[in-house]
Amino acid sequence: MDRSLLAEPEELLGESDALIVDCRFSLADPDEGRALYRQGHIPGAVYLDLNRDLSGPVGEHGGRHPLPDPEDFAATLANCGIGPDTLVIAYDDNRLAFAARLWWLMHSLGYRPPRLLDGGYQAFLAAGGEACIDIPEPSLGQVPKAPAFSGYCDIDGLRALQAAGAMLVDSREEKRFEGLEEPIDPVAGHIPGAINRPWQGVTTDSGRLRDAGGLQGHWGDALEAEQLVVYCGSGVTACVNLFSLTLLGREDATLYAGSWSDWCSYL
Repeated sequence: MDRSLLAEPEELLGESDALIVDCRFSLADPDEGRALYRQGHIPGAVYLDLNRDLSGPVGEHGGRHPLPDPEDFAATLANCGIGPDTLVIAYDDNRLAFAARLWWLMHSLGYRPPRLLDGGYQAFLAAGGEACIDIPEPSLGQVPKAPAFSGYCDIDGLRALQAAGAMLVDSREEKRFEGLEEPIDPVAGHIPGAINRPWQGVTTDSGRLRDAGGLQGHWGDALEAEQLVVYCGSGVTACVNLFSLTLLGREDATLYAGSWSDWCSYL
């Protein structure tokens, strides 16, 4: 398993060449992540917000967290001092749920993908790290010409991939997959033909990434599929599953960007 895309908390206890990004967020309270950042964060970290920075405007279709405009996203990164080759370490406090979204966006745009902090913010504190309340000044770097995002599909692309035999993977919790409960979207259930691999299975309860055996067990026979398409509720936590696939050498999986919230908007 390639652990080079992970950062250990001890790396951030002293000087680091990496630009650090705080991605903490709460779907239940969209202002919570920024408030937590202001209360204390890893020294030098800038903050990127899921709704404002890592997603585009919500429409009738496209899901609850559409992909941002590539040029807008590149400008957001530049304002943090992040260019295509910048070494970045990203973290959250929710088992990679939001840091992995930044990882996927940067990787998809052709940027050097960020390393994700194993165990997140709490692991940094547990390792002896001290919180900081200083907020870095915007860097206002040069915005490179941004290509389009790659490695994703919309609903039409999903249908075409399924027709070609792709395996569809639902990353939500089992109860949501089975349609037993649906706390967010207006319709319960899952896309026909999908299998279930809940994103929380990628990490332990403490937010640490599972070892190679654990990740392989999480995916099981799905790793043998010729083509994988991964989705969740809105295209965010599916990125945790996509990150784990990359660690296992499967960099060819596709994100259904709008995910269930897009799919059910057509029902």
